[in-house]
This record gives sequence, C-alpha cells and structure tokens, in this order.
Amino acid sequence: MNEAVRTTTPLVPLALKDAPALIESVFPAQKVSFEAQAERKAVAAQTLTGLGSYWKGRKPLILVRAIVLGSLLPATDDPEQDLAVFEKLMAFDEESLARRALAENALSATRLQELIPISDPERYFSGRGWRRDITDDDKLVLYRRALATFGSYEEKAGLGKRPEEVDQEWLYAPAWEAVNQHYAHLGINANNIAELVEQLGMLRYGHRPRAGDTFSGGGSIPFEAARIGCDAYASDLNPIACMLTWGALNVIGASPERRAEIDRDQQAVFDVIDKEITKLGVEHDEKGNRAKAYLYCLETRCPETGWMIPLSPSWVISPKQGAVAKLIPDEKNKRFDIEVVTGASAAQIAAADKGTVQDGDMVYTLNGRTYRSPIKTLRGDFRDADGNTGNRLRRWEKDEFHPRPDDIFQERLYAIQWITKKSINASRQITYFSTVTEADLARERQVEKLVSENLAQWQAEGLAPDMAIEPGDKTDEPIRTRGWTHWHHLFNARQLLLQAISIKAWKGSDSAPLGWINLAKAADFNSKLCRWATSQGGGLGGPKGVFSNQALNTFYNYATRAWAGFGASSFKMADAPLPAVERSIVSAPAERPTQSCELWITDPPYADAVNYHEITEFFIAWLRKNPPKPFDEWVWDSRRALAIKGSGEDFRRGMVAAYKAMADHMPDNGMQCVMFTHQDTGVWSDMVGIFWAAGLQVVAAWYIATETTSELKKGGYVQGTVILMLKKRAAGDRAGFKQRILPAVRSEVQRQIETMMHLNDEVKSKHGEPVFNDSDLQMAGYAAALKVLTAYTQIGGEDVTAFALRPRVRGEVTVVDEIVQQAAEAANSLLVPEGLAADTWAKLTGIERFMLRMMDMETTGAAKLDNYQNFAKAFRVEDYSRVMGSMAANQARLKRVPEFASRDLTDSTELGATRLGRLIIGVQQVLAETEPQAIVSQLQAEMADFLEVRSLLVDLLAFIERKAPEEQVRAGAEVLGARLKNLRFGA
Repeated sequence: MNEAVRTTTPLVPLALKDAPALIESVFPAQKVSFEAQAERKAVAAQTLTGLGSYWKGRKPLILVRAIVLGSLLPATDDPEQDLAVFEKLMAFDEESLARRALAENALSATRLQELIPISDPERYFSGRGWRRDITDDDKLVLYRRALATFGSYEEKAGLGKRPEEVDQEWLYAPAWEAVNQHYAHLGINANNIAELVEQLGMLRYGHRPRAGDTFSGGGSIPFEAARIGCDAYASDLNPIACMLTWGALNVIGASPERRAEIDRDQQAVFDVIDKEITKLGVEHDEKGNRAKAYLYCLETRCPETGWMIPLSPSWVISPKQGAVAKLIPDEKNKRFDIEVVTGASAAQIAAADKGTVQDGDMVYTLNGRTYRSPIKTLRGDFRDADGNTGNRLRRWEKDEFHPRPDDIFQERLYAIQWITKKSINASRQITYFSTVTEADLARERQVEKLVSENLAQWQAEGLAPDMAIEPGDKTDEPIRTRGWTHWHHLFNARQLLLQAISIKAWKGSDSAPLGWINLAKAADFNSKLCRWATSQGGGLGGPKGVFSNQALNTFYNYATRAWAGFGASSFKMADAPLPAVERSIVSAPAERPTQSCELWITDPPYADAVNYHEITEFFIAWLRKNPPKPFDEWVWDSRRALAIKGSGEDFRRGMVAAYKAMADHMPDNGMQCVMFTHQDTGVWSDMVGIFWAAGLQVVAAWYIATETTSELKKGGYVQGTVILMLKKRAAGDRAGFKQRILPAVRSEVQRQIETMMHLNDEVKSKHGEPVFNDSDLQMAGYAAALKVLTAYTQIGGEDVTAFALRPRVRGEVTVVDEIVQQAAEAANSLLVPEGLAADTWAKLTGIERFMLRMMDMETTGAAKLDNYQNFAKAFRVEDYSRVMGSMAANQARLKRVPEFASRDLTDSTELGATRLGRLIIGVQQVLAETEPQAIVSQLQAEMADFLEVRSLLVDLLAFIERKAPEEQVRAGAEVLGARLKNLRFGA
C-alpha cells in the first residue's frame, strides 16, 4: 500500500467486511447508459480499439469503472448523498460536466452570450474569442451558468469530452473534499481514484482489491479495473484474447518510459520492413511512384461463349476521383482487358456500378448481347442422394497459394493505387489509380516467384501459416465458396510476402510481443477477405478489414495493401498509463482460475455470441509457431472442444463449473458481476439457473442500454446489457415451495421499488431529474424477485443444480420464468403512469398498459427502442410493432391517434378489441367532425358494461388529453371526455 496513504489515513482494516455495496441499492443506470453509448460512438477512438478492431465484444470502459466503484463503495444511511458522491467519482456531476464541456471548447464566446446574460463581456472576451489572460477557472464560471440552462443530463454530457479524455487530476480536483467528508467516519482520505480504491479495499478485504475476469476477451474489464487501482487477473481459453488483454495492460497501459521504448522498437522494425520491401523493388514503379493498394478480382470462363469474364459486383473504384474500371473486349484471346478511367462522369460511374456479378449471377454484355449464368452453376453446386451439399471446386493443396490454370476461379490484378514519387513522405500524399501495365505484371510474377521458392521454408520457420482450416459454422465459408483448405490460402502472394518479412523483422525485436499484436492487425487489414469499399476516405476508396463483421466472407473482388498502404495510423495505439498494480494474464479454461479475486466481473459467451473460437484461428495460424515471451506460456490453439458455447446442456454445465470455480476463489464477502444481453425470459432462466447452481445469490440487477445502427444491419437494432450482481449464498440448505415464495417475492419487489421511488422523488425535487426510469424500476423488480428465489437451495423438492442442468423443454415455463413474470407484474402494478388513477390502471389489459405507459414516457423525450421492447415483454404484448409509428433505434415512437388505420383497430387486433382501441376510434371520429353524441351512443351500443366502465373511459380520455403530442387530438379527447362525463341517462 502507498506509504503516504498509510501514515495519513487512519483506516480500520475490514471495517466494511460485511457492509452492503452501493451497487446493491443505487446505480445511475441511465447516465451510465448514455456514457457507454458515447464511448461506443467514438469507434476507432475508443481506448482499446487500436489493439485490434476485429474483436467486437469489448464492454465499455465507463461501464466497468462504474461496476468496480459501485461494488467497493458502501451504502450509508444517506442514499441521496451516496449517489451524489458516486456521480462525482464518475464525473457525471454538474461541476464535472462543466469541466468536460470546457475541455472540448464546446461553447464559443457568441454561444455563451446567447445562453446567459453576461453583464461585463469585456472582462472575458476580446473580439470573437476569449481574452488571453482569462484562466480556465474564469471560463468555468460562465460554463457552469451556461450548462444550467440545458434541461437534461444527455444535453449537458453531449457537449463535452468523455471523462477518460480529460486530464484526470484537473477533472476530479473538486471532488475529493466531498468524497473524503462523506466517508470521513471510515477514515477515507484520498486524492485520486487509485488511492480511494486501495483504501476501500483495506476497509472491505484488508488489502488492495483484486478484480478478475475469466472470459477476458478484448481485455476491457481487467484494463479498467487496473486503471482505477485494482490488481487485475485475466484469463481466457483463447490465446488471441490473452494477447489483446496483455496489450491492454502492457502496451496501452505501459509507463511513459516503457512506452517510449516500445515506440522506438516499433519504428526500428518498420524501418527494417520498409528497407526490405524497397530493396526487392516490388512496390515501386519505374518512375519511383509507390503502390498504396492493389485491386484484384476473380475471373471465370463463361459456359456459353468460352470467354474469361472478370467478376466484380461493381467496377467503381473511387467516386471522389471518378475512377472506374472499364471492360474492353479482346476478341483474339476471348477475354476482357481492364482499363482504369479517371474523371468519369456521374453517368459513367452509375453505369460502372452495375458489375458482372448481379443477384448471384454472372452478367456481362458482349457484341450487344447480354449473358447471364448463376454463380452456383459455374461453381457446380449439387445435393447428393443423402441430402449433402457440395460443388465442383477443387480443394487446394498445402503448398499452393494461387489457382491452377484449370481451376474454375482464377485471380487477376485489375487496378493499382499509386502514391506519387514527390508525395511519398509528405503529410498529405497525392494518389491516383492506374491501369495495370506489363511492368506491373512483371512485378507480380516476381512476387509469386519469391513466394513459390520460399513458402515451404517460411511455413517451417513460422513465417507463414501451414495450418489446415477446421470445418465449423464460420470456417466452412472459405472452404465451400473457394476450395481453400489451409489458412494461408486466404492470402495472395503479395500478402504472404509482406507478412513473412514483417514476422522476421519482429522476431528480432526486444518488443516482439507488440509485433504479434501488430501482425494480427496486419492480417485483418490485408487478406483476400478484405473488400474494396468505395466509401472509405470520403469516397476516395480503400480496403476494409476482414472482420468489419464477424464472419469469413469471401469476395469476387478484393484489396491488397502495399506496405505504404498501412499508413501512420494503422498501428497507432492509445496511451493510458496504469498505476503500479499487479497484472496477471493466464491462458486457461474459465473453470480453472489460478488466483482468488474479491471481484469477479465477466461477460460470458451465451446464446448467439460470436464464435471467437473459430474465427480467431485466422490469427492463430500466423502466430502459433515460436511466439515470444510471455506468449510462449500459452496454448496457441483455439481449443474448440473446451470452449463454452452459448447453447444447450454442455453450455450450462460449463457455465456452472466456471462460476462455481470463481465462487470458490472468492472470499465470503466478495462479489460477482455478470453482464449478458437482455433477450428473453429463456435467457434469464438459463443464466439465473446457472448462477443459482454455482452457489450464488442475486443481490441486484441493472439495465444498461446501448443502441446504434449499422450499414451491415439495415434499420434499428438494440443491444442492451443486464448487469447482474451476485454474492455467495449463505451456507446450509434452505428448502422452499412456490406457494410460499411468491408472496415473499411480491413483498420484496414492492419494498425495493418503493425505496427507489422515494429516492427518485428526493433527487428530482432538488435536481430536476429522477435517478431511475421505469426500466430501472422494472429491472430492480426482477432483481428483488431473484434475490428471494436464489436464497433457496431447493424449490419444491428439486435441487437447484439439477434444475439448472436438466435440458430445457421447448415451451416449458420454469419456476424462474414464473417468478420473473410475477416480479414484472408486481412492478408494473406499482408503476402507474403520472395522471392516471391506480384503480383504472389495475383494470387495463397488457396492450392498453403498454400504450399508456409509452405515451407517458414519450412526454419526457424517451425515444429508445429498447424501452418499447422491454415493456412489451413485461406487459405480454403479442406484437408491439403493430402500434409503433417508428422503430428506429433512437427515434422510436407509438403511432399517433390519427395514424391508426381502420385495419389496425378491428376486433381481431390486439388493441382494437380493447376499450382504449374503441376510444382511439372515437377521437378519430371527433376529428372527422362526427357528432360527439353519436359517438357516445355507438360506444353504449358496443359495450355491454358501459355504465360500469364509463368512469374508466373518462379517465383514459383525460390521460390522452394530457399526453397526446398533437393539439387537435388533445382537443378531440377533451370534447369526447366531457360528453361522456356529463352524460345524462333517461333524458
């Protein structure tokens, strides 16, 4: 422990040994969600992405930080102040938001004066900017006032930098007085996050806390835990995951002195590679121009004409430069020459965009006639008598790296991107695209000769792969579509040569482990699976990585980077020095941890998780022979058979073994956090059953929403993460029965939600915004139910381990499903929308509750699709999309009253059969100027219980009058409601 802290801080070790953690009762999930989304949107600027963007599953660092701090901080008898201090430590408070905005220079002099009155602007401003003698403290005076004019946390936080991007000492300087004062009774006296974490570790465990992750993947959990002062333990079965975690902790997290050494070593290796490539003369032309990228396409013979046809879905190369490839018939040789044209018109570009591969067919025009042949026919796809599929593609041999002359698919170079000689070393290079010349083809043959003569030796020395592709869900693709059988078949001669030169150079470096990380990145950037994307570089065009999605997709045309095509930023990594904490990385199965940890934080594989055990073989094939220390301590094999895969009985058994092992390597007052994607109650049932059988008890659950859109996934989709907090279950057997457990569940759910709603009211009255939204309260209801359930070791005579491991029957409703649903219903009965009577709410159907709940949330600006998904599940809505006006990820909304068509509101629809559905029709009729009395008479005729439900109908119309966004709808609801309310009978 830090000596300065030891002598100045009178801590009592283990004083918090049995104290509940703050995260068990308070967690600002909405703010964490916003910050996690902001981190995700940083894309390549995320701290760990530079290690390898091919690993997509990293959890946001801000989320990990919140979990670790929330697990260490104690809950006091002042939850409101607990929350305030926690938000200071996360840089979510008002002062931190002002500092984050200032760090971004978010508000100009003009904007500040628009937002707030400034009586003496000359004190601050000169012309259009700040005066030179104005300090940051002076600027903060105005920034604080300006931020107070923004309504929501999202608006304020959206102005500024992310917390990790701001100087930490300056950002947190104002926080420590409040932190130390709030925890003065515990002897806390910290001046930075690492000191606080160490002191909290002393109070809870008697030493600095160790955080572990046995599914470390891309390394975000151990990295962030170490960054805030925990000792870090990481393990993963996959050596690529271990390598990425090592890079996070030892390259990105290196001390400034060590990082300077690493950077010098890296530049020295780059110089060796550059010198060797230049010496070979295979990437320069006769004028001294240097290649940046090579474009290749497949070519195949047309069965109708006998011509060789180049294959590409598009012949557009660079929209920005107007560069397209033009096919010119060569009658003599029955093939096409390919000419690169620059400066093409918009019409020429549009024509070139229609390539020779369209809708799965080869399509081309020759002498005025268009020919079309299905690719599957060219490939010779077939299905045998036993139903097995295959094709006529020849399977490549181990010693091959390009097609044989009689193979169905040939490969040809069709364009080159060059850097002009004068701009090769310039900060702004000048590039152009050219037709392939005879001299270019001669250099191609030179490269192929080099590879042909050396491939066997390179494979023996580990400079090129010799590993066979093992069939699998993802790895079948290159075998089936190209006939490739070994991993080096996914690389052409140029790619193999450059990788071999790079590996040889890195092997002689003192920073060889960094080289392994870079070699994996280079393979991702430079394979036959790299498509040419015309949108790259603002329309200039450029290669995309293999794993721009998580598959091994083959392409008809692909891009190869020359060494100069990697650029200065290709191997750039963030710089985030870690404090002096222990860091341990082990390649081992999750059920065999080698150290004990006070905190286990994991993001395990489940359901439709990415098949990393398959696709990382792409990298293992390059790196497995003679790896440098400490990588030589790991097994360089994907070990598919040992990988926990996200489905079935084997998955549950593997998970129980892993989490039981972690529980066994955790003190009695330790805590586990498990993150998993919120999908359906089947996932809940499986995951909870697993932790239950592992001897763990649920103590809290939080929902973190992360929404985005992607060019690869049209429309909106949602990724939400459930944060499930667990502790060891108390020793001894405890048997229970469902009939006794359900009342206890309802009671615990009510207690938890009422406590949170009270804190909401307290915070909202002082700060204008509540802490929790309805999704948080609903999730807390689930957690409360599971806390009761997982305290038992037997339910109805069935042992929980047997329950967790037995196969799940399709359509089966388990006791966990029942309890979770009971919790949802108990929570929903308490979450009455503002302005609606509780007895009205109690009488509504699921779809009616869904509509009113979401109408209420929309008045607060809520527009996230996951809210609609979650509440549709909670209210058991059959098809909520039928009542949605938009399902865009961050612009979701219900249909407005005028948008409902008559077919949406028939008796056969979920909403049309309800009272609310009838009232929507009634309001539409008012807007169509139907006499209100006629509408009321129609309602009377249609509803046998009209007299009994009249007050309910009036209440629903009053709610629509308050919540509908359109003025005419509010007016229509008021008119109809008034007529119903004042209805006279028997007149």
